[in-house]
Amino acid sequence: MKLDLYRIDSFVSTEFKGNPACVIPLNNWLPDNILLEIAKRNAVAETAFFIYHNNKYHLRWFTPEIEMDLCGHATLAAAHCLKFILGFEKEKVVFNTLSGELIVSFDKGYYSMNLPSRVPVKSKLPEIIAKSLNIVPMETYKSRDYLLLYKNENQIRNIKVKKEFLDQINLGCGGVIVTSKGKNCDFVSRYFTPQSSILEDPVTGSSHCTLTPFWSKRLNKKSLSADQLSKRGGSLKCLDKGNRVIVSGQAKTFSKTTFVLK
Repeated sequence: MKLDLYRIDSFVSTEFKGNPACVIPLNNWLPDNILLEIAKRNAVAETAFFIYHNNKYHLRWFTPEIEMDLCGHATLAAAHCLKFILGFEKEKVVFNTLSGELIVSFDKGYYSMNLPSRVPVKSKLPEIIAKSLNIVPMETYKSRDYLLLYKNENQIRNIKVKKEFLDQINLGCGGVIVTSKGKNCDFVSRYFTPQSSILEDPVTGSSHCTLTPFWSKRLNKKSLSADQLSKRGGSLKCLDKGNRVIVSGQAKTFSKTTFVLK
């Protein structure tokens, strides 16, 4: 069986930036253990697989370790694959996923994802997370992910994480967001995933399901601009729509390859 594999950088318009995802279109679902093995071999944060069945696109996401319930940057990459590479003609696509129906709209080179809102609530900072960080946050919140609020962008840039401590906490599909107001945008963030082969995610769509309602309320505005301050970096546009958020970004195709499953 020959399969096409597209490597796509999400939330960026230039080469070698943003968050890389692999996208593999399938005719039918392969066994879960095979999907996971492919994701391990790809060695990126997420591999997206999709099929077209009963007039619908069905989308799944795998890290090198587990299947995820939601991944924003790989959803954007899958939409880019359909629209830019495979010639999908409509102005929006609906993906059936573990997080329900996700709609991605296309407009002037931007992909806008309609995602669930995950409003964080005030929480206590777990001691093991505190030990893993070189800078203590001002406040702690929790939804799927922990959200740690800091004083300014310089602190976000200077945060260092001790993986040996952070890996001791089991957050399931969740991670740790660190965030502050931005200098040249509304807010900035970084994202870390415990027990993952890739500790810091370059640009994270799903974390903005929490960041968007958090900063929308804090800044009293619905439309927000955001930068994720990883080494690769990326930019996002966010819109708070109550129980949903719209997260938008651009994408670039890096490569296409074909591999064979025997």
